[in-house]
Amino acid sequence: MSGHSKWANIKHKKAKEDAKRGKEFTKIVREITIAAKSGGDPAGNPRLRHLIEEAKDLNMPLENIQRAIKKGTGELPGVSYEAITYEGHGSGGTAIIIEVLTDNKNRVVADLRHIFSRNGGTLAETGAIGWMFSHLGIVRAHAPAGLTEDQIFEKLLDFEINDISIQDGTLTVSMPIASLHEVTEAVKGMGIKVDNSQLEWVAKNLIELDADAEEKAFNLLEKIEEYDDVQNVYTNIG
Repeated sequence: MSGHSKWANIKHKKAKEDAKRGKEFTKIVREITIAAKSGGDPAGNPRLRHLIEEAKDLNMPLENIQRAIKKGTGELPGVSYEAITYEGHGSGGTAIIIEVLTDNKNRVVADLRHIFSRNGGTLAETGAIGWMFSHLGIVRAHAPAGLTEDQIFEKLLDFEINDISIQDGTLTVSMPIASLHEVTEAVKGMGIKVDNSQLEWVAKNLIELDADAEEKAFNLLEKIEEYDDVQNVYTNIG
């Protein structure tokens, strides 16, 4: 699959562990709060509706979801988060996109610059990296035994699909952003359990690194991921 990176697979497996530790709860609560600013009714807010479904899949209590929505609509007091996207370079020409939700962007940019500089990378200007990626809807699920990419494609012919791949037991479907919710429901309708369904920055072209450069690049990516305000990290490592 175009843009199907090794880092995406690592993140997918890591997300399951993060969910067990509750870290994923914190991320999605912030996203729900931000999405609810555009309207607290899921019926008229596709992004909010999708996030609520994702939260339910993580077994998040309904009261937590409702509280996050009310903070976003202003019905409850709460921290005002700002969504910011940063770009950077890592080892061996690695391109990196970082999505952040924060209440203090000055602190975040200083901390990210420090993380990059200490781990062989540099924080870049806005636009320096973004053109190398496409913003797409991505559905990931456990690939059912015996089901091929062609068979899944045939079942999704009614939808606009960019690509379908099965790799290391994981089914990945990419599509235009507007199709994410309906394709997610279609995959579920096939009896396939969806692990996650979200918007992602997908590299148009992947790069291969030697073992040393790859280790350094992954170390930087992990340090960025560990930073509390970081929601998602994307790269072009193949």
